[in-house]
Amino acid sequence: MTAPEVGPIGLGCASIGNLYREMSEADAAGTLQAAWDGGSRYFDTAPHYGLGLSERRLGRFLADRPRDGFLVSTKVGRLLVENPDYSDGDTDDEGFAVPATLKRQWDPSEAGIRRSLEESLTRLGLERADIVYLHDPDAYDLAAGIEQGLPVLEKLRAEGTADAVGVGANSAETLLACVEAAELDYIMLSGCYTLLDQPAAHELLPACLAKGVQVINVGVYATGILAQPQVPAQAHYKYAPASADIQAKAARIAGICERFGTDLPTAALHFSLRHPAVAAVVAGASSAAQAAQNAARIQAPVPEELWAALAAEELIPHGS
Repeated sequence: MTAPEVGPIGLGCASIGNLYREMSEADAAGTLQAAWDGGSRYFDTAPHYGLGLSERRLGRFLADRPRDGFLVSTKVGRLLVENPDYSDGDTDDEGFAVPATLKRQWDPSEAGIRRSLEESLTRLGLERADIVYLHDPDAYDLAAGIEQGLPVLEKLRAEGTADAVGVGANSAETLLACVEAAELDYIMLSGCYTLLDQPAAHELLPACLAKGVQVINVGVYATGILAQPQVPAQAHYKYAPASADIQAKAARIAGICERFGTDLPTAALHFSLRHPAVAAVVAGASSAAQAAQNAARIQAPVPEELWAALAAEELIPHGS
């Protein structure tokens, strides 16, 4: 069979690692199945997601599927090590509802990256990863990530241990520095090219086009404010309560979407794919229903006239 492509939509697997709340094994499997049934063949995970829980659950789901029928990306840079301060009942302090028996330890060295990937592949039950990303290096030490970590990723690709390599981050500036410093295949761009805000469009995305780096766009619902047809009164934007100006802008966009027969989250997904550097969007789902809804939205038609109308109102850049 022909190997699957990353796009147009993949499933982000943080939620099946118990992001913010516990998810049962049955619900995790149901979410993965709904994404699969909706056409997703690309699954993104990380050791960070539930201290390995996301990888284990994803591995169980994929175990009986042909290896050439799906793509998996995972991440390195954060080792999982024993937590010497763990007491019975302690839970993770980085947003996942799991016991804090392990903790994360930044390690961009060759030994650290190789160990991290080996442990991830064991949890996933895979012999190789399709894409390996250096995870949030700017949260720790960007210079060390670039100088130590990126050469190791290039070595892993040359060896065939990883088919492709890249960097995932929440900062366009961080990703631009990495694109300029190494020969990457992908970047995972979080929250920097959305229907509300496009800071990556100025330098990063043109640089990716010039170097042939494919962009996986994530966080396209802007952490909540674009996730519903009507903007909620207590909307969140970039992990914080949305300002009045941002809420007003999102509401204006929602109104224009309605005029053109679509809704805000559908437009948000489609907009995030429109830049020629973007190869796929990865969306999370905390239930089977959400995974099915994401699939339906990406398959729904959106009239081209919508983008012209939004640009005319100066709500998105002209030519977007």
